[in-house]
Amino acid sequence: MKQELVAMLLAGGRGVRLSKLTKSVAKPAVFFGGKYRIIDFTLSNCANSAIKTIGVLTQYEGASLTEYIGDGQKWGLDANGSSCVVLAPGENGDGCYFYNGTADAIYRNLSFIEKYEPEYVLILSGDHVYKMDYTKMLHFHKSKNADITISAINVPIKEASRFGIINANEDYSIYEFEEKPENPKSTLASMGIYIFTYKKLKEYLEKENKNDRKEHDFGKHVLPTMLKDNCKMFVYPFDGYWQDVGTLDSLWKTNMDLLDSDELGLLNPNSTWKIYTQDSYSPPQYISSSATVSNSIINQGCYIEGNVKHSVIFNDVKIEKNAKVIDSVVLPGSIIKEGACVKKCIINQNIVIDANAVVNDDDKKICLVDGGEVNG
Repeated sequence: MKQELVAMLLAGGRGVRLSKLTKSVAKPAVFFGGKYRIIDFTLSNCANSAIKTIGVLTQYEGASLTEYIGDGQKWGLDANGSSCVVLAPGENGDGCYFYNGTADAIYRNLSFIEKYEPEYVLILSGDHVYKMDYTKMLHFHKSKNADITISAINVPIKEASRFGIINANEDYSIYEFEEKPENPKSTLASMGIYIFTYKKLKEYLEKENKNDRKEHDFGKHVLPTMLKDNCKMFVYPFDGYWQDVGTLDSLWKTNMDLLDSDELGLLNPNSTWKIYTQDSYSPPQYISSSATVSNSIINQGCYIEGNVKHSVIFNDVKIEKNAKVIDSVVLPGSIIKEGACVKKCIINQNIVIDANAVVNDDDKKICLVDGGEVNG
């Protein structure tokens, strides 16, 4: 079926900076916000933007992510006329079973895209937390008659070197793009969200594939080449909440943001832009008369007898009497035993914190607890 736009979601990241949280799952499948996985946000954005065809490109721990995504039913992407298809790397003709960069991943799936004869291709990342209506970005792209539109957000100058940095004119046309510069000239950072006019995307992917190098990347190779060739490149400014949760500190902070401001509106029962996820089918939460809970998210299946303050508690967590959980994120199935104190931690799933244990008494760092290991 011919589609005006096809979305390609890059979801193969390993997320090494998230340490043990990604020892058996891909970064997009990491837990977030009490009940979600990170990839839920991008897939829900697609569903809410009425995008009917999505290819999800997996790689690291692809089997577990494939099982979670399924046919897209969790996000309503299995409806009539819609499809959510998982695309594993496969062999590329040179004996390589891995995607060699973001551009290589899309190039090796051109046959999937061409089945739908799209006019435009939306390229997304599966490891960011945000809400965005992609139809507005598409309207902007059309209005500019652009070859490519890049969504961007202003970031603090001290963080700008982590991103692709864009310099643009008043009409939003891009005159310079620097991938992770040491001395950034602006704070306008690429969000890794691109809309290409498909003919131009195919042209430059085929051109890039002819280069004899080990990696083929949009930020490092394709975008600079398009800029050099004077392609019509525009920036789409985004002024909503967006976070790249690629480190333990950023993952912890983004969870805490839900409690402090809820800019994402996840706690607003009247929000019309829903984030969909898999139901855990756990029993209702229980909070005993001995418990004290303040400014926290407590998911279903939790059994709370202790004290919880400014924390995000996932499903099926047990916090025993006189235990304290402060400024922390506790993943599913973990148990905090009686008298234990947990502060500024991310507790991995199915972890037991022993009775009277004190975990992290340092207010300056975030700790990840995984079995017997504590990593700051």
